[in-house]
Amino acid sequence: MLIALTVALAVVVGLALGLLGGGGSILMVPLLVYVAGKDAEEAIALSLVVVGVTSAVSVIGHARSRRVRWRTGWLLGATGIVGAFAGGLIGAHLPGQLLMGGFAVLMMVTAVAMLRGRRSAAPESAGPSPGCSLLIGAGLGLVTGLLGAGGGFLIVPALTLLAGLPMTAAVGTSLLVIAMNSAAGLAGHLTAVPVDWALTGAVTAAAVAGSLLGARLVDRIPADALRRAFGWFVLLTGASVLVQQAPDGARLPLVTALLGVAGVMGICSAFVPRCPLRHAEIVGPRTAGA
Repeated sequence: MLIALTVALAVVVGLALGLLGGGGSILMVPLLVYVAGKDAEEAIALSLVVVGVTSAVSVIGHARSRRVRWRTGWLLGATGIVGAFAGGLIGAHLPGQLLMGGFAVLMMVTAVAMLRGRRSAAPESAGPSPGCSLLIGAGLGLVTGLLGAGGGFLIVPALTLLAGLPMTAAVGTSLLVIAMNSAAGLAGHLTAVPVDWALTGAVTAAAVAGSLLGARLVDRIPADALRRAFGWFVLLTGASVLVQQAPDGARLPLVTALLGVAGVMGICSAFVPRCPLRHAEIVGPRTAGA
């Protein structure tokens, strides 16, 4: 029963990926931990398979529309492989509680990024310098390998703000980087973490199917309203995971602090005209796998 529920919810996660172009994959690890009953290490390894395959499938459509900068993608991906493999090796030997705590923080950062939206891209350039590529790729790869998140919400801003790519090219190129980083991070985890490949295949197929369905429905749903609703959902989910991983004595103060922050964010976005959570320009197409 739990396996069937996990596969069904994987379709929902994939649907969110197709509709929102990032952020959906951040839900895969909590789904595998709290619904499928996997420990954090195996859940992260399994999530890397889902994120990597979904990104690889999604990049095909962007490549056909010439929205993938192959040179920049391969360069960032190649440097990111080192960081992702190292992150996978490290993550496979870290306590599950620490990994889930870090993942919860990453979920909340993702949620804030989604609530703010994507800003206009910087002026286009030929791509990042080799030194810039080394730093960007290694850092993003480390996050991907360590926590099992595709990192699209980090890669796209890095490509636009630091590498100078236009948004349309950044979102397509990010998928190539995510797929490469996910594969390297998985290789690192597999050195010490066993994976249920039957469940992995079922969840991956469900997520890919959901992402393809979401891509077809994307024009029928108001993007801004959907993005904001999902952002709040991810924020609440991340806060819940963080509270569950906190020591017993720290849970009540943590809940109080999180509720206070959420209240301030809600008031700001609803009533403050210049609140950064309220005025955000969404630019460029959506992508899966972030």
